[in-house]
Order: sequence, then C-alpha cells, then structure tokens
Amino acid sequence: MASLSHLIHTYGALIVFGLVLVEQLGLPIPAFPVLIIAGAMAVDGGANWPVYLGASVLACLISDYFWFRAGQYYGRRILRLLCKISLSPDSCVSQTEDNFGRWGAKSLMVAKFIPGFSTIVSPLAGATGTRTRHFLAFSAIGGLFWSSVGMGIGAWFHDSIDDVIAWLGNLGGTAITIIAVLLGLFVLLKYIERKRNLGAAKVPRVTMEELKDMLEAGHEPLIVDARGVTARQLEQGIPGALVYGDAVPERLMATLDKERHIVVYCSCPNDITAAQVAKEFVKNGFHRARPLHGGLDAWNAHCAAAQADAELTPKAG
Repeated sequence: MASLSHLIHTYGALIVFGLVLVEQLGLPIPAFPVLIIAGAMAVDGGANWPVYLGASVLACLISDYFWFRAGQYYGRRILRLLCKISLSPDSCVSQTEDNFGRWGAKSLMVAKFIPGFSTIVSPLAGATGTRTRHFLAFSAIGGLFWSSVGMGIGAWFHDSIDDVIAWLGNLGGTAITIIAVLLGLFVLLKYIERKRNLGAAKVPRVTMEELKDMLEAGHEPLIVDARGVTARQLEQGIPGALVYGDAVPERLMATLDKERHIVVYCSCPNDITAAQVAKEFVKNGFHRARPLHGGLDAWNAHCAAAQADAELTPKAG
C-alpha cells in the first residue's frame, strides 16, 4: 500500500487511469483501494481531485465500451467466455442474466459495486441491442458514481488511511502474506460454493441421442425451456418448447401428465438451471423429468450436423 501511495504521488492521474482500466477490463487487480488512496491524497497532498476523478471515469468508459462492442459483435459467445474464466462459472450466466433482465441497461449505474457483474453487464448490453447513446449515458453515470464513492471514502477517512498505509508499510512482507491468505480464502470459498452447486444439480441427464430416439419413437416428450428472459432474447430456443418462467410452476405441473417424458434445457454451464428445474418436477411426482445434457448448445449442434448431412446427401433425380 505504501508503494501504491508512492506510485499515485509520482504518476498522479496516469496511474489511477491505468489501474482502473486494467481492473475494469477484467484483470484481478483491485482498483477501488487506488481510488480511496487517491481521494485521501487529494485532501492531504493538494492533488487535483477533478483530474483523478476524470481519469477514473474515462477508464471506466473505455473498458465498458470495449466490452459493449464485443457483445455487439460476438453476442452470447463473449458472455460464455467471460463466465468460463470466472470463479463461479455455473452461476455466472444465470445470475447476470437475471440481474440484467430485472433492470436492463440501468443496471450499469450500480454494476461496478456487484462482484462479477461489472465485466459481464457491458457485453450483455451490447448483445441485447442496447442503444449506444443509452449505454454510454448509463456507463458514465455508473463510472462517476463508483469513482466518487471510492474517492469520497478516501477523503472522508484520510487521517485513518494514512495510519493504515504506514502500518502496512511497517509490516513489509507480512502485509503481502496477509493479503495472499485472504485472497486464497476467497478462492476456496468460491470453490466450495461451486462444488455445492454441482452436487445439488447431480441428477441423471438425457443425452441428445436419447432425446432424438424419443422423438423418433413417437413418445412426444415435453421440452421445457428453463432459461430466463434475457437468455431467450439472445438466442432462439428449441421450437415448441414450453417456457418454464411464463407460468406459475404449481399451476403448470397441475396440468401435465406425470407419466410423460419431460426434458428440461438451459444455456448455462453444467446445465445447472435445467437440473434445478428438473429436480422440482421430480419432487412433484414427474419421475421421467430430466435435464438435457449440454442444453441448447447440444440441440443446436445436433441440428447443424443434421443440416450438414442433408446437404451432403445426393438428392434423388
């Protein structure tokens, strides 16, 4: 922390801009403490508060716009990539889509205060067709709000922050060890959470080949779409599927035959959402309810392969 304070004192707004930019782009570098120290130095050292604040907001806008454009060009693919490299890949997609579906582009104003949501919300806004001017307005408000809170905390507690920086400087390597241990505990908690989620969703899956056999044998399985509203906007689902979120689950289940095959799908890692919905069906007596292994990706891959085979098959003359 002492060296960070020295860097800010030496390079000023440039180091604030750089660290905020790389953190907002997704690198695991905590930029909020930088803003707190910058706010404290703006009070004690006579540094230019508006310049620091402007540098932080500009960095937020650049990183947000980068991910926004990535979302416009690559759609759901960029979301899957970001969720795969997150510490909670199984819940990343569903939680992000739920939050965005609830608030839309307005969620950009508070997204930076929600761990794991900040990097995902910008490409999600691009993928769902948010207008650029609306995106930039909400992004600027969110960046200004987040930066102002960080610097405001530093300015308010500037005397205490100086003491903390001095204490950490006296600890030397011990401070680094403490930070490393805390980071390790955080990663461990995320790992335990993921193992618990995977264990809770450990139910038998239906493969795409099994679903194909059911359809060809005339079993007429009920296919249930367990995706949220935002996910359905991003990608077309299986034709004829029943949307689980469009009805009250109890009323829906009361109208269905409990002996019917039910196949639930989603578009999230490890079929987490589909498995949870399938377990609800099983709990209510639908013993033939199963999640689709691979979800919508498996269905799309099967359809693409079938189309390719059809194009390669010579037509009867």
